[in-house]
Amino acid sequence: MSDMSSMNRESKKQQLRSQMITSGQEYPPSRRRMEEEEMHVGHQKKRRRYLGLGTAILLLILIGAGGWFYYQQIHRYTGYETLRVIPLNEGSLMGYKSFGNNVLKYTRDGASYIDNRGENVWTESYEMKTPVVAVNGDYAAIADRQGNNIIICSTNGKVGQATTILPITRITVSNLGLVAAVVEDSTSSYIYFFRRDGSELKINVRTNMSGDGYPLDICLSRDGTQLMCSYVYLEAGEVKNRVVFYDFSEIGKNVPTRLVGGFDEPFEDTVVPRVAYLKEPFSCAFSSSGPVFFSSRNLANPELLSQAVIEEENISGIFYSEEYVGVIVWNNGGENEKRMEVFRADGSHILSKEFTYDYTGVDIDGELIFLYNDNSCKIFNMAGVEKLNATFDFTVTKIRKGRMPNTLLVMGPREMREIKLK
Repeated sequence: MSDMSSMNRESKKQQLRSQMITSGQEYPPSRRRMEEEEMHVGHQKKRRRYLGLGTAILLLILIGAGGWFYYQQIHRYTGYETLRVIPLNEGSLMGYKSFGNNVLKYTRDGASYIDNRGENVWTESYEMKTPVVAVNGDYAAIADRQGNNIIICSTNGKVGQATTILPITRITVSNLGLVAAVVEDSTSSYIYFFRRDGSELKINVRTNMSGDGYPLDICLSRDGTQLMCSYVYLEAGEVKNRVVFYDFSEIGKNVPTRLVGGFDEPFEDTVVPRVAYLKEPFSCAFSSSGPVFFSSRNLANPELLSQAVIEEENISGIFYSEEYVGVIVWNNGGENEKRMEVFRADGSHILSKEFTYDYTGVDIDGELIFLYNDNSCKIFNMAGVEKLNATFDFTVTKIRKGRMPNTLLVMGPREMREIKLK
């Protein structure tokens, strides 16, 4: 009996040993699968928890950003405080131009490139009776109207100087420093081209009133391969206007006089005093009846996109950037005497805003439109919200955005002020 008991006990011990897991031995397959499933379930729970947390954080960020954007769109400033006053070199100020990320101040005696701290990056001296300036990206050209000299500058300083025999009436510059200048004699007008070092290219365009016409305005594309011109010409004793496009790349070599596009019909009863290249591939002709938009997506065949007809036909001001085009007209009806119409570079309309304000200058910087006179300003955003209506106790010549949010640079004849809106 005892032997049988001993055998039973030994058998049970062996069964227990076979079920026990000792160091170095593997789990039975069923047990291993169970633990892998438990681990997978645990990982899935963690992933769902982290995903939910990340989604909640992202949602909060989006809500916060959306709220901040909406606040910035509708918020109106009621005043300002002056942060700094920076004296500028005195001189016979002719004006300021936005240039690179800063501004170019030009006088009859020279030009200064001034950063947003009011410090001179460089100064270039010259003597000009009536300096005119053209800017494109990081290059600027300064010419003496009815004179013979052209100074070519980059944001690093002077890079070249060109001289003409005939008097200069207009200039334009590309983003690579190529300069085109209109010069004229008693019978004809000529468009000459200069490299950024001032050396003349062996390319020119000759016109006269009885032929292609007299150039009212010219503009070079960013890369300098295309030239847009507004001409007035005589036809059957009547003065008419046309806008033409020249191409000086390989594409234009096979075209007579390099003329790749000409448009008369949209300007049959109007005058086009200004033409401008916008962001690629768009351009705009500012006619007396409204802006006309073009596309040079096909360089060999520029296309008319749209014509924005202003019913009043009494445009009092224009402004534009690479992204936007704006015109200001005298308002025939409504409570306010003026109206602002703003378009995207492709000609699509985005804003119509009435206002009453006696402005002398208008600029656009980013998403803000600045209207100003000698001692006050109004600022609108692209939603038509009046962001600021302020009167200053100093003289204003130009206004642009400052280096920090909610700050402005206000330039005058002898000083620059950095102000903070509040």
